[in-house]
Amino acid sequence: MLSLVEAPPFPALPEAFNLAAHVLAEGNRRPEALALRLLSADHSEDWTYGTLIAAIGGVATGLQAQGLQPGDRILMRLGNSVAFPVLFLAAIAAGFVPVPTSAMLTAPEVAVLCDLVAPALIVADAGGIALPANPPCPVLPAAAMAAMYDLPPAAFDLGDANRLAYIIFTSGTSGRPQPVAHAHRAILGRAMMVQGWYGLTAQDRVLHAGAFNWTYTLGTGLMDPWTMGATALIPAPGTPPQALGARLAEARATIFAAAPGVYRQMLRHALPALPDLRHGLSAGEALPQAIRDQWHQATGTPIFEAFGMSEVSTFISGSPARPAPAGSTGFAQPGRRIALLGENGAPVPRGAEGVIAVDRRDPGLFLGYYGDAAATQARFQGPWYLTGDSARMAQDGAITYLGRHDDMMNAGGYRVSPMEVEAAMARCPGISDCAAVEVEVKPGTSIIACFYASPGPLPEADLAAHAAQSLARYKQPRAYHHMAQLPRNANGKLNRKSLRQSFVKGSPSPPQ
Repeated sequence: MLSLVEAPPFPALPEAFNLAAHVLAEGNRRPEALALRLLSADHSEDWTYGTLIAAIGGVATGLQAQGLQPGDRILMRLGNSVAFPVLFLAAIAAGFVPVPTSAMLTAPEVAVLCDLVAPALIVADAGGIALPANPPCPVLPAAAMAAMYDLPPAAFDLGDANRLAYIIFTSGTSGRPQPVAHAHRAILGRAMMVQGWYGLTAQDRVLHAGAFNWTYTLGTGLMDPWTMGATALIPAPGTPPQALGARLAEARATIFAAAPGVYRQMLRHALPALPDLRHGLSAGEALPQAIRDQWHQATGTPIFEAFGMSEVSTFISGSPARPAPAGSTGFAQPGRRIALLGENGAPVPRGAEGVIAVDRRDPGLFLGYYGDAAATQARFQGPWYLTGDSARMAQDGAITYLGRHDDMMNAGGYRVSPMEVEAAMARCPGISDCAAVEVEVKPGTSIIACFYASPGPLPEADLAAHAAQSLARYKQPRAYHHMAQLPRNANGKLNRKSLRQSFVKGSPSPPQ
């Protein structure tokens, strides 16, 4: 049997469509229902669907008055406040293209993004959020945008579901930002996640721990709950991980979404009783089995993991309806057509390693990298979009993520998944976090190195003994490097490039 999951033909796209109108349709039917609650330690801020939709319509009118042309890009320099989703959906509603960015970027970094997308307008919070030294376009203060909330609502800009709706940035594997262009139809592709991952209903209260600019938060934490008419719960900016348990309990969250690193930090502290919580969701990087087990022990609830990327969101996952077998990531979401491809571009036999590929007709798949046709074309092969990630598919269709294709390690001619080494070393007493990376120790010679976090350096003999008991000889690390904490981005995603560089610059010499 081949590593191929077939699906019925994708539904025909609507002739006249707007992503924002689709997201808000259910809320329009229940304007009194709670759409959003912003959670602080001492108070909360509530937005019903009626007030949210009115603000979005007013800002859409206000943006049209700025002299923008259809399709113009609006760079978003906002923090985790209600202004962020209001601007995002208002821009789309009015026919403009929002470009979310991280509030933590520096002025030179923002200038690079401006060069890539040529915004016609920047909307920015006051103080603490950097702007280019010489902005290439007008800058609208967030306070001025808030004054638009009471304007009469603009009509939704309806059109081809394949037209550009929004742009998000991803570093991908190149280490430089790439503008990922998504169509209005992207929201229709996300519908396959509702039961294929979330188990989401209109009665759910979803708390997401990430920043709004991250596609995981923007989709799982906001757009998808609102499409269903559910409630989005968002912690206040700067909420420490140890306080998230209290926010979950106080808000009576039924679903919690976060990156593995957030779960890891939360589990370092006692968690309150969470009787309303049904399950957790995890994405952004592979979820270690140890974290899954510790969370279940602490809360009595499972975590359902998903694999995805900025270009297509998630498409492989476990779910309440179909939990993933132990050790695997999950299954292709119902309605997805995916394959694991070999070097010849054909699906590999089940049980063999292959590159994860998604049908290029998937409605959730991106339009391309904005302004870079060559980079876009390089990711497609025949009917498939190539993710650049490796996996293995079991006979029952369960898929085990093995890592980025270019992160796979070579040990004595054998290909080794960093996930497998990390899962084994994470069980070593004293280790709180770890990463396995192939590093070059001299020209033409590479080894597997294990970077680990713990209160203090552990005896290398103990680490090697644990590896010997848990891994085949060729999979065992040949060098160990202690760190106070592993380098991760704001959303908890591991920076393997930084680890390789740190080994070259300062790691002890590996054993001969």
